[in-house]
Amino acid sequence: MGLIDGIYAVLNKRKEDDEFHTELTRTDIIKCIQSEKVRFRGVNLSGLDLSKLDLSYVDFSYACLKNVFFSRANLLCAKFRDVDAEASIFHNATLRECEFTGANLRGALLAGACLQSANLQDACLVDSSFCGADLRNAHLQNADLTNANLEGAVLEGANLKVRYYGPI
Repeated sequence: MGLIDGIYAVLNKRKEDDEFHTELTRTDIIKCIQSEKVRFRGVNLSGLDLSKLDLSYVDFSYACLKNVFFSRANLLCAKFRDVDAEASIFHNATLRECEFTGANLRGALLAGACLQSANLQDACLVDSSFCGADLRNAHLQNADLTNANLEGAVLEGANLKVRYYGPI
């Protein structure tokens, strides 16, 4: 087998093994966001690079967003209700007034993100990083913050009420 045949074999094997099975490409997303009201409800966008895009007011509710790269994206008022965004990267993204109610953000990177007035109620934030994030007036009621890194995060006015189920 020649070098070129070997490269093609590896590339084809990667395509077969691709666990994400993304339904749209970055180009498809760019075309869609030029519309008036954009909804990606329940769509599998796993593994896509959506960095630096203006995705404000987009509805991603119930979508599979595992390992999506949202770094420096404008997601103002976007909806992420009940999404699976495990290990996604929101580094330095604008997430002001976003809704993450019931979202799975396990292992997500939100360092330096602006989450002012965001609703993260009942979200899974286990092992997530909020280093230097702006969480002013954010709603974190009943969010699971186990092993979350909040170093340098601004929490002024944030609602951190949690339920306690352990012994008294």
